[in-house]
Amino acid sequence: MERSFAAEIELLKLGEGALFRGEGILAVTKALLQSGVSYVGGYQGAPVSHLLDVMVQARDYLDTLGVHVESCTNEASACAMLAASINYPARGAVTWKSIVGTNVAADALSNLASAGVKGGALIVVGEDYGEGASVIQERTHAYAMKSSVWLVDPRPNLKTIVKTVEQAFELSEASNTPVIMELRIRACHVQGEFTTRENRAPQVSPLEPLAEPAAFLYDRLSHPPVTFRQEKLKGEVRMPAARRFILDRAMNELFDGKRAEVGIIVQGGLYNNLIRALELAGLADAFGDTDVPILCLNVVYPLVPEQIAAFCAGKEKVLVVEEGQPEYIEQEIATLLRRADLQTRLHGKDLLQAAGEYSTEAILAGVTKFIEGADTAALEAAHAAREDGGRLLGHPVPPRPPTFCVGCPERPVFSAMKLVQQDIGKLHVGADIGCHAFGTFEPFSQGNSILGYGMSLASIAGVTPFQQRRSIAIMGDGGFWHNGLLSGVSSNLFNKGDGLLVIMKNGYTSATGTQELISSPEEELKRIAGAGSATDTQMTIEDTLKGAGVKWMRTVHNYRVAEMMAALKEALTTRAPGLKVIIAEGECQLERQRRIRPLNAAAIKRGERVVRVRYGIDENVCTGDHSCIRLSGCPSLTIKDPSDPLKVDPVAHVNNNCVGCGLCGEVSHAATLCPSFYRTEIVINATAWDRFKREVREFFIGLIAPKRRATQGAQA
Repeated sequence: MERSFAAEIELLKLGEGALFRGEGILAVTKALLQSGVSYVGGYQGAPVSHLLDVMVQARDYLDTLGVHVESCTNEASACAMLAASINYPARGAVTWKSIVGTNVAADALSNLASAGVKGGALIVVGEDYGEGASVIQERTHAYAMKSSVWLVDPRPNLKTIVKTVEQAFELSEASNTPVIMELRIRACHVQGEFTTRENRAPQVSPLEPLAEPAAFLYDRLSHPPVTFRQEKLKGEVRMPAARRFILDRAMNELFDGKRAEVGIIVQGGLYNNLIRALELAGLADAFGDTDVPILCLNVVYPLVPEQIAAFCAGKEKVLVVEEGQPEYIEQEIATLLRRADLQTRLHGKDLLQAAGEYSTEAILAGVTKFIEGADTAALEAAHAAREDGGRLLGHPVPPRPPTFCVGCPERPVFSAMKLVQQDIGKLHVGADIGCHAFGTFEPFSQGNSILGYGMSLASIAGVTPFQQRRSIAIMGDGGFWHNGLLSGVSSNLFNKGDGLLVIMKNGYTSATGTQELISSPEEELKRIAGAGSATDTQMTIEDTLKGAGVKWMRTVHNYRVAEMMAALKEALTTRAPGLKVIIAEGECQLERQRRIRPLNAAAIKRGERVVRVRYGIDENVCTGDHSCIRLSGCPSLTIKDPSDPLKVDPVAHVNNNCVGCGLCGEVSHAATLCPSFYRTEIVINATAWDRFKREVREFFIGLIAPKRRATQGAQA
């Protein structure tokens, strides 16, 4: 079972005057219902996954409101859903992750923006910057500008977020233009409260189907020659209408300060970080009372020229706090000031870092340069703390990249690939988006490129012809359904390619929260779709590949490393023409543990016999070579100081995080490593027969083993 959002669903039901307490992304979800949304769709991805996850699990309640919900196969199909708002007064919202999702949706977004909308259309995008980001560092702002869709960036405050969602629909309808809302991780997970309103039944919904479809209007199509007129409407009608609405409804916020000679213009999503930086510099308090005037842009595109001019007039200098690059907002403000003939000095990226996340410390560094008399003690203390940390360690802090979960079924595939390459030589590996991208880190270090979700097979198309050995593409089942089937498999078959595709079939889109796929285990599909409908819709990757024309296919259980090695060698050396596919089957360990742990706990509580498998290492046998760690990389496989004083090197050790997947032993067997691994069965609520067997074993072990060994075993 994936995470249950039962408590969050109850928050969605709150009525007039109730108090909502929770995180930002759930406030967005509630605001959609208060706005009378007709349909919601999207493709999961941090930090906005919860929006769709909650909506999917709340389908029974949403059906009573008449709200249609779809979990889409990719961002393009999600964006295409918004076509419902082109001809009908239906408010629609879709969501996806960051620039990578907008890239996939770009074609549909361009056509939607050209035609314009009648009902409000809102796209909730999770922005993701900084070293902890899992995506490329590009900006949604570029898409808003090139497609002429409006971009809102609400201040991370639940009241402001909810108000912005509701106003975004109105802005969309007032200007006949889709609106994108960008939410950073901090905004999605900020905690707060707001007073709720009643959920509004949508104006158009499945509860009252339309008797007739909308009348045919060629003007509503993004098709020449009408597209030329639509382009004129963007600049001459829609943009002015949007600017009037933004100004009339005060969507942007002005915070006055006593230092009128300076000012700061900030993206709404960075407001909290800015206030904290000003507080540390002695220029504001924790409640937002600031000495420096601030124009908080909850709408970052389009800007309102007269609002920018009014804020900058009479000031000596203004700082633009804009995350990411290029500095689109700063450039536009510079143009607006020049056109207004204002001589206010403009600062931004000249004082702030060019790229990456604008943390409080990053903004503080810019503020102390910008404002004379700012307290620099906090910034100096932060710099000193970093230097002290390195000095105390004696070396720089080591990098700690993310890795596979304990017992992850994808780890053994990379172990097998590493062992195979030791035999037949290095291979070109096309990596992909997903958990399996962790295979690019140590101890595996396998992957020559990552081009996009489900794009690995397509990425080796130009490489394979000039390689002496076949290339390998790694793809998850999520990536397969997202884009891999069309962009990779179909293209490879059409061009009679000769690569090897390894599909990690773990049953879910695991990297984004283990959402279900069309090929998820049948019981999961029944749970979300209702009994009776799952068996009619479930598809398998194997049947799909056969139908597409794949002739060479093997399905291997991930944890059987020796079998996986044999399948890889066969696929890489066979003379059979065409695409070779290995389906590496093994359920996501997180999902497995979420399912079996409650079952085991309940069984133990009832007094039933439960067996838990653990693996361990006999330190008397372990030589301290650590080849097992280099071939496994499991976080539960670590080292410890030996109890034998004659041993100098640390010995391998399996800690209590072990889930009993057996990879360490399988790798040791497949690589013919030392026989120090052992398998243990921990019996809870043991039966009389279990106790009898234990007594017999201990009796014979006591006869055979030396007393010293028995004593050491008892102590261990």
